[in-house]
Amino acid sequence: MAKRGGFPGGMPGNMNNLMKQAQKMQKQMEENQRALEEKEFTAKAGGGAVEVTISGKKEVTKVKLSEEVVDPDDIEMLEDLIVAATNEALRQVEEAAASAMSKLTGGLGGFGF
Repeated sequence: MAKRGGFPGGMPGNMNNLMKQAQKMQKQMEENQRALEEKEFTAKAGGGAVEVTISGKKEVTKVKLSEEVVDPDDIEMLEDLIVAATNEALRQVEEAAASAMSKLTGGLGGFGF
């Protein structure tokens, strides 16, 4: 009688398949990470008066300010707009990373992904 499932006799083949799938997933994760790191994310604040660009590595690569937002009497507003735009760009990076991971894992949330 042929054995079905269970550990005796069935595990080694299944384990090999699991290992191959895990290696494939790891390679895809590395590729996705590299692709994400090459992207840039730009966010604006103050109706476009402040624009911040961040790399997928979460490094600020560019800050663009409109002349009208540079008011020596109101430095705090400019600082707040830079923070807001930077945080929005960082949120975009996190969202892109989570989306890529979700596509890769197919919603395997119960496994720590």
